[in-house]
Amino acid sequence: MKYFYVLLFGFIFSNACYAQNYEANWTSLNTRKIPAWFNQDKFGIFIHWGVYSVPAYAPIMPNSGYSYAEWYWHRLFEKQKDFMAFHTKTYGSSFAYEQFEPKFTAEMFQPDQWADLFKKSGAKYVVLTSKHHEGYTLWNSAEADKAWNRPWNAVTGTPHRDLLGDLTNSVRNAGLKMGYYYSLYEWFNPMWLYDKKSYVEKHMIPQFKDLVTKYKPSIIFSDGEWDLSDSAWQSPKLLAWLFNESPVKDNVVVNDRWGNNTREKNHGAMYTTSEYGAGMDASIIWEESQGVGLSYGYNRNEQLKDYKSSYELILMLNDLVSRGGNFLLDIGPDADGNIPVIMQQRLTDMGNWLEVNGEAIYGTTAWRQPAQWSEGPKATKNKASFMAAYRVADLVVPKKDSAYIEAFFTKKENNFYSIIPSYRNNITLKNVVLSNTATVTVLGSSAKIIWKQKGANVFVDMSSIKPNDISPTGIFVLKFSNP
Repeated sequence: MKYFYVLLFGFIFSNACYAQNYEANWTSLNTRKIPAWFNQDKFGIFIHWGVYSVPAYAPIMPNSGYSYAEWYWHRLFEKQKDFMAFHTKTYGSSFAYEQFEPKFTAEMFQPDQWADLFKKSGAKYVVLTSKHHEGYTLWNSAEADKAWNRPWNAVTGTPHRDLLGDLTNSVRNAGLKMGYYYSLYEWFNPMWLYDKKSYVEKHMIPQFKDLVTKYKPSIIFSDGEWDLSDSAWQSPKLLAWLFNESPVKDNVVVNDRWGNNTREKNHGAMYTTSEYGAGMDASIIWEESQGVGLSYGYNRNEQLKDYKSSYELILMLNDLVSRGGNFLLDIGPDADGNIPVIMQQRLTDMGNWLEVNGEAIYGTTAWRQPAQWSEGPKATKNKASFMAAYRVADLVVPKKDSAYIEAFFTKKENNFYSIIPSYRNNITLKNVVLSNTATVTVLGSSAKIIWKQKGANVFVDMSSIKPNDISPTGIFVLKFSNP
């Protein structure tokens, strides 16, 4: 028995000696690898919810930050003409932004219903705005109330409820991972305006540690980093604490927004963020975020035509995954705590498609080429990031002389997948060579699929499948086993 305890102590001591201890510099921090689950899960839900959900307004300006309703307070400060005209007409020129807080009631908020919807959407993780740039927190943050000298969090404020904690419990009970967006800076926090060093040391860092310690996030989506360098934010020191001492040190995933010199720098410890169509490729770990509409926060000014269709969202997911990325799809609840029904419908449609075809998404990696394009004189030269310039639907519907997507590709283990945007009787996959023993199936169907290899191309006969036999969206997946 004594010998057993000697061995046990030696094992524990040996592991402790070899445990990684990260120093507060990028050379050391970047030796930490991004936990593997993140790039395997592929699909998450982003939630922008706060006091800005009360006015819930932004002008309709595609490809413009002015379309973001969560920036309402700052646009008033800038005296942006559209925001000012709406605010003056609706609330009066003397109405201060802080007066919206009593209208942020969250009285209809049902966290279990939200979590059930996210589960049904096929998402694997959820990221909630714990605090946006307005400084209002969705949990009981003592730092928030102290800095603003008023109730400026959801527990001491009007909701009188730990909105973040309640949703966290429901999301985890649904079997999903929970993460938080956290803004490093606050537009009009008095300490930020007059003493940024004190703000970082006495407000931001203690508040961040409180959030992490109490709620143990799987993801931290940092933002609002652009006014200071990583050293001024003390980000290396803060991340060293996160990776060495915090309760989530082993499994937490963080993004790349920790200073005006860190975004898209491909640090090994962080995933790269893209926003509204920037896009990346499989050489790095990255995630694209977009709203169902043009805004992250709920915008009452948006109409149905401003929302992406379910078809577009499913294709967008396939495009991003085929290029090695994740998709963080944002929804904006209203001030009462309702998720707009049209957003619920979009999420449900995505979940229905993923229930049948998720095998081609979850746990996959990018193939040697993300997609097959038609060739036309108007074909874009930047095919790998076409999302930056076009809505997906414009590129999957054949048009005279134009390029369009014929197929997306992913792979997993000994399987190769081709996601086809619309039904065709015969499909030609170019530069695809299969073995003689390969089998081809359509996910969700038991029909026998006949295929032929002709040189460097594969011809697939779809005559055994009718359009009504596949997904109502028309998007279906060819699975090639033992290719």
